[in-house]
Amino acid sequence: MRKMLLVLGLFPAAMGFAQKKANPQKFAATITEEDLRTHLFIIAGAEMEGRETGTEGQRKAAAYIEEQFKKLGLIPGNNGAYQMSFPVYRDSIIGAEMKVNGTEFRFYDDFQPNPRVSRSGDYYFSEFVFAGHGIVEGSRDDYNGINVKGKAVLLLDGAPADFKSEQKGMMAPSSMFGKYQKAVDKGAAAVLIVANDFPRKPSPFAGNMYVNLYSAEQNASLYNISQKVAAQLLGSEWTTISASAKNSAVPAKVYKANMMLHMNKKVQFLESTNVLGYVEGTDKKDEWLVVTAHYDHLGKRGDVIYYGADDDGSGTVGVIEMAEAFAKAKAAGNGPRRNIMFMAVSGEEKGLWGSAWYGDNPAVPLEKTTANLNIDMIGRVDTERKSADTLNYVYVVGDDKLSTELKPLSEAANKKYTKLALDYKFNDPNDRNRIYFRSDHYNFARKGVPVIFYYDGMLQADYHKPTDTPDKINYTLLKKRAQLVFYTAWEMANREQMMKRDLEIPTMTR
Repeated sequence: MRKMLLVLGLFPAAMGFAQKKANPQKFAATITEEDLRTHLFIIAGAEMEGRETGTEGQRKAAAYIEEQFKKLGLIPGNNGAYQMSFPVYRDSIIGAEMKVNGTEFRFYDDFQPNPRVSRSGDYYFSEFVFAGHGIVEGSRDDYNGINVKGKAVLLLDGAPADFKSEQKGMMAPSSMFGKYQKAVDKGAAAVLIVANDFPRKPSPFAGNMYVNLYSAEQNASLYNISQKVAAQLLGSEWTTISASAKNSAVPAKVYKANMMLHMNKKVQFLESTNVLGYVEGTDKKDEWLVVTAHYDHLGKRGDVIYYGADDDGSGTVGVIEMAEAFAKAKAAGNGPRRNIMFMAVSGEEKGLWGSAWYGDNPAVPLEKTTANLNIDMIGRVDTERKSADTLNYVYVVGDDKLSTELKPLSEAANKKYTKLALDYKFNDPNDRNRIYFRSDHYNFARKGVPVIFYYDGMLQADYHKPTDTPDKINYTLLKKRAQLVFYTAWEMANREQMMKRDLEIPTMTR
């Protein structure tokens, strides 16, 4: 009996060893150019209308991905369901008014509230603080010590000629939202920024979508105003201030004015989903590997469709094909030792929403997730690449972070099977594009899960344009990159131990 128990006890280990030694190449071969093309011409087809989060096109794409997972026999990944929903909100302005000292100004001709950060209701101010350009950086503070808590703040757009900063992007000190955030940090109740593009045409579109409807604190409302309104607020000083402010900072000052702001908006309650299905493991089915790509894109602008074939239809169809390869391996008796979750997420283009929701509400334990392999754009060629390996490369991001075991495993799988040139350009800590923080793997990494991100580059002529269509995809290269991810996943899913977590978690600073 003891000998029999010993033999039976060794059986799972032997089974795992046999699976690990199985040849993955015949299953990788099921990832074909023909199948990738077929899926992509549907995912990035006109019927999906650009797959914008919270739209009918996104829901159609989710239904298609779910259908593929069902056909492959994947197990529903979210407590018996293939889709994981998360809330999305959108604001529409119903009406807005503005008066200064009894003079009424016209919506769109003279002012426009930002619906996302401005609240419905009325504001009545008897004075306001003018703080120049509202720039705060280093030793420079355009507020010059003036208390703005609970007050309206008037700011000039842009920056004077004498201001230089290394910070770029939407939160830079001289950007609209950078200025707005500094005013919020100082306690402003309303922020008015003078803009040069009035009068504006009424927008036929609703406001931007967002996910954080509920907040512990309510921020200041944000209005753009015309120079006509600024002149009414600042009176005879406006001409002198606007001229001198072009070259250097102007002093902050408190002004008297009776100002009324009114806005009425409607909050629309929407929804989006991630699509999840998994192949069950054998002797390590309490552990997980998660493979992701985002299936959403930019949707439509009027009648113009932003197809998003490369971004990220290419990654989405790669996930579908890898799911098929592992499902076939499982059916042939060579299934993975760990469970492999295949997840197509939405909301990436809006701010990594779907993966952020998953990171905070995981369907499976993150501490039992060995790694996340994320794919975002693997079907085209970076036009900046001039080397001989232009058509045989992929950017690999994040394999030098969180785990010292990521890079050796990744490079070994590539060397043995696909022999792509692995480009680590975006692993540079000084990468100005901050690619490591800009796709869905980050919402696993911030929770401590080791990640590898696969990417083809960001400088294509068709990036985020209607011309990103499936006919422009290099399907041979797409297949090869998808197979690299498959081989890497095979090794991760079948190795004896989970990936080590022995490096610090990188943090994103504003």
